[in-house]
Amino acid sequence: MDAKELRELSMTELLEEHKKLQKEQFNLRFQRATDQLPQTHLFSESRKNIARVKTVIREKQNG
Repeated sequence: MDAKELRELSMTELLEEHKKLQKEQFNLRFQRATDQLPQTHLFSESRKNIARVKTVIREKQNG
């Protein structure tokens, strides 16, 4: 999801998306630790998506 799409979401939807991405990152971290993550690029993508969501949340808070 890119920032343009995220800016169209409401604050509650953004917070839900953030929770979902945090859970995904948690699961990916466990898979990486146990060498069960065949697609290692997913972890860095997850981090970047979380940063995008946090950025849009911050923009909306500052108005």
